[in-house]
Amino acid sequence: MLQSNYTMPMEFLLVGFTDSLPLRVTLFLVFLIVYTLTLVGNMGLIILVSISSSLQTPMYYFLSNLSFLDISYSTAITPKMLVNFLASRKGISPYGCALQMFFFGCFADAECLILAAMAYDRYAAICNPLLYPTLISRRVCICFIVLAYFSGSVTSMVHVCLTFRLPFCDSNIVNHFFCDIPPLLALSCADTHFNELLLFALCGFIQTTTFVFIFISYFCILITVLSIKSSGGRSKTFFTCASHLVAVTLFYGTLLFMYLRPTTSYSLDTDKIVAVFYTVVFPMLNPIIYSFRNKDVKNAFKKLLERN
Repeated sequence: MLQSNYTMPMEFLLVGFTDSLPLRVTLFLVFLIVYTLTLVGNMGLIILVSISSSLQTPMYYFLSNLSFLDISYSTAITPKMLVNFLASRKGISPYGCALQMFFFGCFADAECLILAAMAYDRYAAICNPLLYPTLISRRVCICFIVLAYFSGSVTSMVHVCLTFRLPFCDSNIVNHFFCDIPPLLALSCADTHFNELLLFALCGFIQTTTFVFIFISYFCILITVLSIKSSGGRSKTFFTCASHLVAVTLFYGTLLFMYLRPTTSYSLDTDKIVAVFYTVVFPMLNPIIYSFRNKDVKNAFKKLLERN
């Protein structure tokens, strides 16, 4: 994939956020705390789901996989970003850059499909409760997970291979804090229209199809909820979906903004700020969203504390 030295730099230099050392140290401490909270929160949620008998349901099986994905794609980016805050030379090898791009793309695409699977789980539980054991069987759950990781791996590998076949003969300075596709395409001295079209097509297909799937699922849920005569029953039923709706809104909002815009509207400086949210901040927020707004998780955590 990385063939000749005259078309591929020996290393890429990541611009990051600032050259000011005091500000870089401050950002290092802030993002170190955020990354630590991401690891602790998501690992805690995975452990809680695995040891609590009350959480052995498809919904929390998907939730534990969502936590794993949050840890994974945050880890693909944040440690290198933290090192670069304190390093005098913010370099990354072409192979390291390709791996970072692959793992981030794979786990981010997989997260779209896991969120869609969670929406389908809520649809089956609320709209077809009698058929729920059949619609969301263990086999169906495993198929969702395998499809998520497989499709994420394939689409990410396509992007990585096509991106690193381009000649980079003008500059090796990446105006970003990690190896993302748009800033690398901006460095190439070849025609990148095919890469941009493929990025729009593949990311658009995964993001829009899963988003439409989630929208249809919640539209059916809304109709079912509105048919419930008791106002208390309506609020209780819809409350079970609130955490997932918040997570979907935050995640898809930034991804659709980043990858489904015309290339003429790209602003790498703006994109860096937006990218911070979906690569660093949102993986920390997901366990908070699902824990503080979920009675099952809170009750399982209380029982664990009482046992210990």
